Amino acid sequence: MSTRGGQQQGQHGDQGQADESPRRKRKSRKGEGKPLAPPEPPPLADTRAQRVLYIGCEGESTEPDYLNHLNERFGDGKLTGGRRFKIQPMYTSNGYTPSRAVAAVQNRAGEDEAWALFDRDEHHDIADAVKLATEQGTEVCFSHPSFELWLLLHFQDFGGRRSGKNKDVIAALRKADPAYAKFDDRGNKSIKDKRRTALDDKESGAVSRARRMVKQCEHGRCETRSTRKDRNQWPGAPERPDPLIPHSGHAADCPVLDRDPSTDVWRLLVSLEIVDA
Repeated sequence: MSTRGGQQQGQHGDQGQADESPRRKRKSRKGEGKPLAPPEPPPLADTRAQRVLYIGCEGESTEPDYLNHLNERFGDGKLTGGRRFKIQPMYTSNGYTPSRAVAAVQNRAGEDEAWALFDRDEHHDIADAVKLATEQGTEVCFSHPSFELWLLLHFQDFGGRRSGKNKDVIAALRKADPAYAKFDDRGNKSIKDKRRTALDDKESGAVSRARRMVKQCEHGRCETRSTRKDRNQWPGAPERPDPLIPHSGHAADCPVLDRDPSTDVWRLLVSLEIVDA
């Protein structure tokens, strides 16, 4: 009754009522009862065709700078065969402890990948951090004595126990390339501009040197290897094998604090397929 009344008013009422609600209501209900068509799927360019990794960083400068460098250099997929990724570094002023870095990224990552990146330094919660990461499926990149070892491996090999001390690594890094001659001078440990450029095209060498260090572990049964896991696939992702998530290579019973010197950051580059396994 009300619909018909609205139609009559729209047809015979005065012109000033043509824009009143009865006529608008009639137009809005045109086709009522017909099933709604499903929305068109977004074009491929708008789908999420990239990996997203949240990485909790112990440090507040060097590590986030380096991860942003990976985003800028490789994230668009042009140098990785179209395999795009986005790293979201997580850090705080004055830095996280290892266990806090793990907890922070686990709380934030949701369905995305969770990684944690931390050093030996003089932390007392590393075993707890590794245990927490293992329980929740968080990937760990641990460096002993420090992340700077990973930077140094872009230029040269490095060996010999350091007992958690970083001064020898810094001294070698300063000599390794002019861009790093003043690294850590007055606390400047950023990875920007010339320091980033100095790392370019040296990724494969750094991975090879890091993997050799695993084979030289004093435990005696450590050996780098990679496995594929059924993960990190999403609607719109390009056809490809399951992404690589390489193990550290250290034996299960190799105490993490005894891996001196060593760095697992190579695992991240292999996983992102920046460097072949």
